[in-house]
Formats: sequence, structure tokens, C-alpha cells
Amino acid sequence: MVKTDEHSADSVGAVKVELGADAAYPEAYDSTLLQAIPRSLSRAELCASQFFGLDLWNAYELSWLKPSGLPQVAIAEFAFDAKNPNIVESKSFKYYLNSLNQAVFASVDELKACLQRDLSRCVGGPVQVSLWALNNAAGAQLDTPPGECLDELDIDIEYYEPQAHMLQLDRQAGQWRERCFYSHLLKSNCPVTGQPDWATVWFQYSGPAFDRASLLRYLVAFRQYQGFHESCVERIFTDISAQFAPEALCVYARYTRRGGLDINPFRVSENWRSMTPPFRRLLRQ
Repeated sequence: MVKTDEHSADSVGAVKVELGADAAYPEAYDSTLLQAIPRSLSRAELCASQFFGLDLWNAYELSWLKPSGLPQVAIAEFAFDAKNPNIVESKSFKYYLNSLNQAVFASVDELKACLQRDLSRCVGGPVQVSLWALNNAAGAQLDTPPGECLDELDIDIEYYEPQAHMLQLDRQAGQWRERCFYSHLLKSNCPVTGQPDWATVWFQYSGPAFDRASLLRYLVAFRQYQGFHESCVERIFTDISAQFAPEALCVYARYTRRGGLDINPFRVSENWRSMTPPFRRLLRQ
């Protein structure tokens, strides 16, 4: 049986995988591989109290051993509350999950309890863990975002660094009530490795009508921006809130996977706090 040793919250930072560094894959379970990154580092210029939501992570390379030694595999979904003080650095998450490959668990429930304990300790708050068997089609169903796709708008692009002032109101169109828009063109760069991150970003919006072309230009401008998935979505949410003063807003991004993981931040305003993500896995995921 795997020994899931306990660690104090102070030891979370004592990790063995440094950001951006190469390391050998672990051969034994090790919870200290998880590295926390304070959300405050990217929220210094944001008003974090104005949004709520989740970060939904999917892991497609989860494996462990039964007591008989027979390998098991599953797809895992991890739901992190956006109010947790930390996020998990994705490379450390990958190494941690791979440390489970030769770990023995008596049951799926024991594995879930281990994952919840380790990840909750890392992020400093609650984590929900769901596991999907590979013969369960519900865990692999592809969805399509509802609403209007902005990508067919015929626009010129001048800038590849986002600025809030790029977002413009449509003063002739009045008010919108719960309109939905999305784009497949969001691309940013990892601030640790410099690797590109690709996503579909979706909005639900109620408030003064905005110029849709200005929103698409703003989104494309992230193309050379360096930021974690969560901070990109929070900046988009904050900039839209500042420029348009919507009555209600949801911003939801579904990123393509890297290292067997995809990250999908979901942010909503307080008056839509009970909203849940309206769709899950997309074609590129």
C-alpha cells in the first residue's frame, strides 16, 4: 500500500521540481513535487473580489496499481475554487501525477482521498476530484460553445499586447440581455517556459452593448502576452468589467492540453455566482 506521508502547510514550498527546469520522472509517489504559485502575484492590479468561479483541470494520463499489481487508468477532473490562495504549477502537477504510476491503492476512493489531500494542501483550499473510467463516454463527450462565434469578423490587427482601452462600446445598440459570444483565437505564452497556450474563450454578458470587433481585436492581442491560464482569464474579466460595466459577466476559457493536462478557468460576477460551466470538453481538447 502506498504510504501517503503527511506534510505541514509550510513544507509545500519545499519542492523538488523547480519552475522551468528539467528533471527526471519520479519513480515513487511524492506529494512534495507539487509546487504552489500564489494567485496574488497576478492579482496585484486586479480586484479579485469582483469575480468568483473555478479552475477545472483535466488529467488524461492518470495511472496507478491495484494491490495485485495490475495497472489502472482513468481521466481525472480537478475543480479548484478561484478563491483558493494558490494555483498549482502545471509542470509540478504533471510530475506529481506521474509519481502515482507505481503507487498501490486499495480502491478508487483511496486514490481520490490522496489526490484531494495533497492538492488541497498545495492550493490552500478545497479541491473536488472526479474520476472517469475510459469506457465511460460521459467523461469524453465533446461539446460546442453556445452563442455567436466572433472569428468570422473581417478585421485588421495592429497590436499583439492587450490593452483595456481596445474594448469599445457600441453606443447605437443599447443594452444586451444575456448574449453569448466565443472565439477560438485566444493564444498566450507560458511565463515559465515561453511555450504557446491555445484556448477557446466564451462570454456570457448582460449590459451595455459593445463593439464585437473591438472584443475580437482585444482577444487576439493576447498572442504575445505572457501569463498563466488563470491570470489571462482574470485579466479579460477585469478589463471587460472596467470598460463596459456589465450588469453580469461570465468569462470561461477551455485551453488545449500540454503534458496530459488541460486547464479551464471559469469566472463569473457575483450576481451569477451560482452559474456552472455550460459546456465541457471541446474538439481541440
